[in-house]
Amino acid sequence: MTRSAWVDDVAERLDAVRAAGRWRAPRDLDGRGPSATLDGRPVVAFASNDYLGLTVHPAVVAAAAEALERWGAGAGSARLVTGSRPVHDELERELAQWKGTERTVLFPTGYQANLGVLAALGSPGTRILSDELNHASIIDGCRLARAETSVFPHGDLAALDDRLGSDDRPALVVSDTVFSMDGDVADVAGLLAVCARHGALLVLDEAHAVLGPDVERTATGACPPAGDVPVVRVGTLSKALGSLGGFAACSAPVADLLVNAARPYIFTTASPPATAAAALAALRIVRSAEGAGLRARLRHLVDRLAPGHPSPIVPVVLGGEERALAAAAALADRGLFVPAIRPPTVAPGSSRLRVTLSAAHTDDQVDALLDGLAAVGVPLPA
Repeated sequence: MTRSAWVDDVAERLDAVRAAGRWRAPRDLDGRGPSATLDGRPVVAFASNDYLGLTVHPAVVAAAAEALERWGAGAGSARLVTGSRPVHDELERELAQWKGTERTVLFPTGYQANLGVLAALGSPGTRILSDELNHASIIDGCRLARAETSVFPHGDLAALDDRLGSDDRPALVVSDTVFSMDGDVADVAGLLAVCARHGALLVLDEAHAVLGPDVERTATGACPPAGDVPVVRVGTLSKALGSLGGFAACSAPVADLLVNAARPYIFTTASPPATAAAALAALRIVRSAEGAGLRARLRHLVDRLAPGHPSPIVPVVLGGEERALAAAAALADRGLFVPAIRPPTVAPGSSRLRVTLSAAHTDDQVDALLDGLAAVGVPLPA
């Protein structure tokens, strides 16, 4: 029997990953909330995107359990076939109210939301302009779209303005509002102004925007008004809302287009009713006085680590991969799980510890983090 060339190809690629020192494998993290065991060792985790601690909130867990009992474990099919349940529609309505849009379209994941939005809107004859530090789901959505894609330097509104002005084809500008590896925020007002000047559609991914920027408030105060700029607000249910899924908050016509043209919506089994119910319960908490208290608590913890930093993602850039891995291992030995982030996730020479904070962390746990960073010789972020 002839040996398949694929056997050697896969082996060579794996050998190259090992040789580059970039081998990865999932780790076993067992626990509820920040306190857990990592590969059998007790740790406090500063790695989760559960920014408000809602994954384990009693009301969220109860809503998921009730939906599981009522509808079962899965949706059974795509929503256009047999997959839609009343809870999907209810969640879409309340998400639209929250984001101040006419409609919302649910997707099974946030990743699929970006794929669906960008591929559906990025039709032939149009252009997509994407910030160079956008999330992988945005990058892949641009690749799937049939539009021409241009990447502009991170946050460089002047460069974006120039590129939009150099071509009169319909244009779509896409940007994260909070960037997932640096925790910095986009100039939403500036993006709105540039898009208005050139008649461009603006897609904003708000996956990590638990502490802002507040797109609605920024848009209201922007010149020209936000009504002059078509905006699609992409979000996730799997971070601040503690569940699983994604959505696009948009105008009614754009929602209708997504339902009829976004392949991840059309051809993927709908979100399990239990995850939709959990997200709905979490959304109601976020919009309540309790939610305001959780955000204030999170703001307090971020300021303890990096005063004034605009998000709960606090990067500690160390440079070399070996240094980042060694620092993460030393912190794990002290019972602190802080992941090392290295290429290809970030650029070579910018490997880092990525600290993520949650309202569920205690002050004592943050004290331990501060002490641990000092003990292993890691400088606090400026």
